Amino acid sequence: MTTATLERAACPGQAEGHYGWRSAARMEWLKLRSVRSTAWILLVFAAGMIGIAILVLSHENWAMMSPSDRASFDPTNAGFAGLALGQLAFGVLGVLIITSEFSSGMIRATFAAVPRRPLLLAAKVGVLGGVTLVAGEVLALVSFAVGEAVLRSPAPHASLGQPGVLRAVLMAGAYPALIALIGLGLGAVIRHTAGAISAVVGVLFVLPLILVPLGTSLQNSVGKFLPMIIAENSITAVKPDVGNLAPGVGFGLLCLYAMVALAAGGWLLTRRDA
Repeated sequence: MTTATLERAACPGQAEGHYGWRSAARMEWLKLRSVRSTAWILLVFAAGMIGIAILVLSHENWAMMSPSDRASFDPTNAGFAGLALGQLAFGVLGVLIITSEFSSGMIRATFAAVPRRPLLLAAKVGVLGGVTLVAGEVLALVSFAVGEAVLRSPAPHASLGQPGVLRAVLMAGAYPALIALIGLGLGAVIRHTAGAISAVVGVLFVLPLILVPLGTSLQNSVGKFLPMIIAENSITAVKPDVGNLAPGVGFGLLCLYAMVALAAGGWLLTRRDA
């Protein structure tokens, strides 16, 4: 995609220099849907969410469960086991939406079309956040419905009208979208695809593992602030862990993480050359 093409996408029918968020967002939407990796990542997300829900819930054997396992059985939480893969897929998408432009050199054309870099980042946030939130919520609902359909009786089924279930489903869709925004922020800070993806993997998977050998007390006190633990507690409808953050507080903290990552990325974006 050339500089002239980006300028026409960002400023259709406008004089040079007269652009706004909508024009920049239109340009970002054009780039996002024209890149082949976007479709593949969405496909991986869908396959992970739905496929793992089927795999997990279709093998639940209620008759073989112990009384304690039956008491803690949560079909809603079990149906979202695919979030472990889904969050990584969307985190990678968030990274690629900006680092791919740095690696290919197209970022210069993008800056030429939209010199106001905070505006450009805001456009990326709007497009990425909108796409991942819609995809996340739709696939969370589909995963929930498919999981309940394959769960065999006499195991108890969940419905959206039961306490905590709708909240868990909505959180299962919003959580990976927030991880995508965190990935975008880290991508803007690091600028290198491999490094930024490694940072996302570190935040999601490595930090919880580092806490394991440090003792239960530290693991419980610090772990509850990590994204994966927040998500795990928020998509639990039957028996949330009282030692962890409340779902609303956890969701607010995840939003804060995304805001901090994006703020750092935006600040560095305006102070470094392309």
